Amino acid sequence: MNLLETARQQAAAVVKTAYEKAVAAGALPQAELPPVAVEIPKDASNGDWASTFAMQCAKPLRCAPRKIAQAIVDNLSLEGTCFEKIEIAGPGFLNFTLNQSWYQDAVRAVLACGKDYGRTKSEHPEKIMVEFVSANPTGPMHMGNARGGVLGDCLAEVLDWAGNDVTREFYINDAGNQVDKFAHSVEGRYIQALKGEDAIEFDPSWYQGADIRALAQDLIDQHGDKLLDLTPEERQAVIVNYGLPHNIEKMQKDLARYKIEYDVWFRESTLHESGAVAETVQLLTDAGATYEKDGALWLRSTDFGCDKDDVLRRANGFYTYFAADIAYHRNKFQTRGFDRVINIWGADHHGHVARLQRALDAIGLDGSEKLEVVLMQLVRMMQGGEVVRMSKRTGKSLTLSDLLDEIPVDAARFFFNSRAAETQMEFDLDLAVKQDSENPLYYVQYAHARICSVLRNAAEEDIALPDGAQTDLTVLTHDEEKALIKALALLPEEILEAAATRDPSKLNKYGVSLAAQFHRFYNACRIKDAEPALRDARLALCAATAQTVENVLHIIGVDAPERM
Repeated sequence: MNLLETARQQAAAVVKTAYEKAVAAGALPQAELPPVAVEIPKDASNGDWASTFAMQCAKPLRCAPRKIAQAIVDNLSLEGTCFEKIEIAGPGFLNFTLNQSWYQDAVRAVLACGKDYGRTKSEHPEKIMVEFVSANPTGPMHMGNARGGVLGDCLAEVLDWAGNDVTREFYINDAGNQVDKFAHSVEGRYIQALKGEDAIEFDPSWYQGADIRALAQDLIDQHGDKLLDLTPEERQAVIVNYGLPHNIEKMQKDLARYKIEYDVWFRESTLHESGAVAETVQLLTDAGATYEKDGALWLRSTDFGCDKDDVLRRANGFYTYFAADIAYHRNKFQTRGFDRVINIWGADHHGHVARLQRALDAIGLDGSEKLEVVLMQLVRMMQGGEVVRMSKRTGKSLTLSDLLDEIPVDAARFFFNSRAAETQMEFDLDLAVKQDSENPLYYVQYAHARICSVLRNAAEEDIALPDGAQTDLTVLTHDEEKALIKALALLPEEILEAAATRDPSKLNKYGVSLAAQFHRFYNACRIKDAEPALRDARLALCAATAQTVENVLHIIGVDAPERM
């Protein structure tokens, strides 16, 4: 239920109807006019809603804005609307003031919808896939994955709340060069561990992490030196068959700890095994989008406006990662029928976006319109005013697992979602663990706990918590009460805006703003000592605020504690 949108529509309809009456009365001329613009003014003293209709229409009507505004006011009726009055200001602004019933309805809407308050039933829902993280299963997840995980998960959630059918997907890159490199890396460490560091030269291009040594040790614990008797191909197959599932299971556990659950874990290898990659490349060839050169098959990417052409199949007959990526996205659109696909990628992949979109265009899948890529900037981890690059525990780059050992999961999620994806961010580890109002997560969670304390104390003093449907809420006339109710009413709009702009960080900002408004209300309006009717109305307002804060935190994926 979106009472703000209802008010906007009513204000626009009132003005439009008044104009038509003014024309019929001869007060204004007939003309083709733009839609009535209505918005919430920045200054609440200018009303709850404002329209610039008179200024919009001055030129087509050839009238002074003030004259148009007066004609509108003279011919309007507010009966049956949520408005108490309309006034003219300045050169011709039309300022609307909400009536008291709207505030009552807004509180009741929150209490009636409960945990679903803020959800919208879309008239045109889309079947949307959000693919995010998709880290190679060859090592631990890093800070980019940590940020991308939260941004993707929160974006999927706001899209769901905005009325869409949303699927969260992780793409497992379990084929291609990185898997070969992984197998050689573990094999090298396995041989070195058994026969000494000089037994095999460890290629500098191989994976160097402690996780590779740990996997090699696991294989020794399981097989001893028996793998040395196998051919390199057989030995590497054993390594891959053990190492990749081991790493994937670790990623799944880390992401579950991070409160991220995927609907689908999709393996790249299935695209090769099913022939989907070869079939997709053939479709591109049939469309005249490829050519052969030096034994390789190339995509005519420059024909699509890209700066260079791309190899799809190497001279050795192996398909490139790009070819598999095109096949993967064809699977998303053509095989599984998604209306829209949103990928969360690191900013270093920006050059790949247009190539992939145009390749999909070439086979008739409208990639330029239906494939969206949210490019995510880097994160700088800060502690004590200095950049943190290393884990104290491992001495290596900080991983997602390291981070969650350092700070609470809720803090990680809230902070990573605090900036739009395209914005570079600094993650202050010291601030994330602070338990005071400087920490925005603590500030929002404390507001929820404070409300729960108010409601709990009332119950302990035998004050029955009011029935929101029966309580007279029109007594909520204090400025801070009204401001808080209007803040509650913003949630559906905030969710829709976050979904439309692909920016879930708007919910963080809204949560902090709502908590601040509650604290202002709490400091200005006594509750327990108010006369019974007002006390009950304020308790109902507290309950509605607690529910709204809880829903906001739920969307971000953090807890709403009842005690702190």
